[in-house]
Amino acid sequence: QVQLVESGGRLVQAGGSLRLSCAASGRTFSTYAMGWFRQAPGKEREFVAWISWNGFSTYYAESVKGRFTISRDNAKNLVYLQMNSLKPEDTAVYYCAADQRPYYYSGTYYRANEYDYWGQGTQVTVSS
Repeated sequence: QVQLVESGGRLVQAGGSLRLSCAASGRTFSTYAMGWFRQAPGKEREFVAWISWNGFSTYYAESVKGRFTISRDNAKNLVYLQMNSLKPEDTAVYYCAADQRPYYYSGTYYRANEYDYWGQGTQVTVSS
């Protein structure tokens, strides 16, 4: 069982930056690919970013490419989402998620059903 806890969300002005963190429990965290998703009010949950178990590969949604960066520290069981040049349309609850298949590279990392564990989410609000 893996538990994920996100933090770092808050109110920020457009153009500002935030860094979200996701703390994971469990000794096998370093074998899991991780993803960030977000869900705005009245909208479906959408993919934001993915990172491989070793941090060597990353993928991003087109809407955040060049502005957001996903990273991880396996020694600390942490995953980060650095968000720069924030826009009002980035306002959402942000979730981290773990794919428990060890050392696995999913070709459909953008699908929420690829992930086995989810955090409770952290609210990011970007004011214009």
